[in-house]
Amino acid sequence: MTLFIKLLLAHLLGDFLLQPGKWVIHKSANKIRSPYLYLHILVHFVLVLLLLGNYTHWRIALVVALSHWVIDLGKLYSEPLFSNRAKPFLIDQVFHLLILFGCAYYGNIIGQIDYLLGLIDWGLVTAVFFLTYPSAIMMNILLEKMSDQISLDHKSLPNAGKYIGMIERLFVLIFVLTGHWEGIGLLITAKSVFRFNDLKESNSRKLTEYILIGTLLSFGLAIITGLIYMSF
Repeated sequence: MTLFIKLLLAHLLGDFLLQPGKWVIHKSANKIRSPYLYLHILVHFVLVLLLLGNYTHWRIALVVALSHWVIDLGKLYSEPLFSNRAKPFLIDQVFHLLILFGCAYYGNIIGQIDYLLGLIDWGLVTAVFFLTYPSAIMMNILLEKMSDQISLDHKSLPNAGKYIGMIERLFVLIFVLTGHWEGIGLLITAKSVFRFNDLKESNSRKLTEYILIGTLLSFGLAIITGLIYMSF
């Protein structure tokens, strides 16, 4: 309600106090070509910014200014259709009030969204995202030459390794942030058990070294990311 009252005050000041009579006459005669029309819109834009007292509300000020321009143009071009100026004036003011009410409602929603966004830990969001796709791409680049030297006879699910790596890094991050470092050891053990059959059947030292390097690199990225996050 406070936001609507401020917008209403800005409208009243801009339409009735800060709009000289010669502006009105010139707009009525020249319509869209009148420079006073655009000066009038600028006055409304500045008034909304000043009364709201926060430059982050520029979107509301912009909506008010642009809608005011459209509504005023509609009034200027429709006035000859009426027998007197009272009806287009009242219609004009009703439309302005509806826009102001909509902006106040919109501003209230934006305020609530800003409050909720303020509760988000953006550092944690960045850390989590880094350990998914960016880390997967980095590891793929770092291990590219090694992977070219390994031939895998068995088939696997598409992108399974990438998603397994993402999940394991997120688990490591959770263990680091909660102080459960023993969970990292348990995760390494579990991964080794699941990989045992692959390594046994392939009997390939290169594959073993490749998996070991990839695992240590993946876990290292997650541990370093967690430590950096905790240092801030």
